[in-house]
Amino acid sequence: MIAFPVYIVAALAEIASCFAFWAWLRLGKTAYWLVPGLASLALFAWLLTRIDTQNAGRAFAAYGGIYILASLGWMWLVEGQRPDRWDVAGVTICVIGSAIILFGPRSA
Repeated sequence: MIAFPVYIVAALAEIASCFAFWAWLRLGKTAYWLVPGLASLALFAWLLTRIDTQNAGRAFAAYGGIYILASLGWMWLVEGQRPDRWDVAGVTICVIGSAIILFGPRSA
């Protein structure tokens, strides 16, 4: 079950890297914001290689639901916008789908 914490940290790294670009281009911050953003993006990519699966595509697909969960958490904790019931319903479906993709029984 180590995949879930790795995915959470990867999602936070990806969101932080995207936010660095957002801050630079949309909030008028200095281009120096891109330095930690690029480092965070490299961390995100490295973390996805830590997922115990034979197929990169499966690791990436399962990550999608966790990314959505982390994005809504970012929206709530950083941007101050609380997720509504539709956000919660949608992310629940996505996380269940991620678990099915990653942990479903496979033929060898």
